[in-house]
Amino acid sequence: MKEIDFEEFSLKKLDKTEMVTLVSWAEKEGWNPGPYDAEVFYNTDPDGHYGFFLNGEMIAGGSVVSYSGQFGFMGLFIVKPEYRSSGIGRKLWYQRRDLLLSRLVKGAVIGMDGVVAMQPFYSRGGFVPAFRDERHEIKGGLYTPDPYISAIIQNDYNEIIHYDSVCFGLPRPQFLVPWMNIPGNVNLKYNAGGHLKGFVVMRKAQNGYKIGPLFADNAIVAQALYESCLSTAPGEAVYLDISSENVAAVEMTKRFNTRFVFECARMYYGQPPDIAIDKVFGITTFELG
Repeated sequence: MKEIDFEEFSLKKLDKTEMVTLVSWAEKEGWNPGPYDAEVFYNTDPDGHYGFFLNGEMIAGGSVVSYSGQFGFMGLFIVKPEYRSSGIGRKLWYQRRDLLLSRLVKGAVIGMDGVVAMQPFYSRGGFVPAFRDERHEIKGGLYTPDPYISAIIQNDYNEIIHYDSVCFGLPRPQFLVPWMNIPGNVNLKYNAGGHLKGFVVMRKAQNGYKIGPLFADNAIVAQALYESCLSTAPGEAVYLDISSENVAAVEMTKRFNTRFVFECARMYYGQPPDIAIDKVFGITTFELG
């Protein structure tokens, strides 16, 4: 731990290059980001990423993303190892929380996914746990194709954005459309009887592939979408983040005999948003919600 004078560092909004650096720190922490995550995260809210700088060097950072002022999300909170336990992380975290509150309409909620060790600290800062998140890993393999599943095309975007809003709590096209357009993505929809029953996005990660979101009307649709993703990555590690509140999602991981990786908790500052948690079979990201 380095001794620092709090008068010597400054809070600064991150540019794209600095955002790439922050995501590279997440990679070193084992968070397994994708190669295009930094770009999509930054462009979702260019005013929503801040860091502490000491003599021109970024020593801590994190995101405080505003979704049209109606909802906020705090993520990517990282302090360089040599500056941990110095008090700088606590100072930055509270500044970020208050900055985000100032960017939202009165009464808007802030969400975050907190690792187990930090949950008591986040609770002291006003965040209340809503449910556990669990990361699960499985090797991809070949499954029988489902005739109701097809690739998402641009004409589907409005319907996909609406379905996503039911599961996330509000529309977020500024994030979701670029997210689906990450190069090499697998973007699939389940359509039966002319109605959208669910969709999934899978992207390349540092190690293997990460699914998110996986939103579906029921377990049958979710499993079909999950199998379709696994079929596109045979032999590769595939990661899915589920909510413990969705019993059907928990049961799905048991049926597939996935490997539990770690857990954190979705926490909210303020009244939790109204989301269809029974449709959330895969959380989008721990960084932006």
